[in-house]
Amino acid sequence: MSSTERLFLVEKELKQYLPILNQASASILDNEISKYPIFVVHKEEIKVGINIIDRITTTANWSIEASTLEEFVVKNLIHQSKVEEFRKTYKDPKEFVCIFLISDMGAQFIFMAFS
Repeated sequence: MSSTERLFLVEKELKQYLPILNQASASILDNEISKYPIFVVHKEEIKVGINIIDRITTTANWSIEASTLEEFVVKNLIHQSKVEEFRKTYKDPKEFVCIFLISDMGAQFIFMAFS
């Protein structure tokens, strides 16, 4: 299976979580925590963000953490020199969820429409 096909399958699987991610994103925006919510989707143990879905204690295949651009910069996941470039590619958080996917395909940002 190609990496494109595998990514498509992961995105299809993540669609079930869009209502939860939409609610969490709205909370981050409404409480002015950040203009750039990022959701970290992974299967390994990581130390970024606040856990909203834990695959170990639920039937989910993925764990999901709510984070922000600001935390990614502080933890040096996005270098300060790349922040403006990231902001330019970031899509409207009221319409799209920003996912940082960590999988056997590596780590990558993907955007998925809420609707």
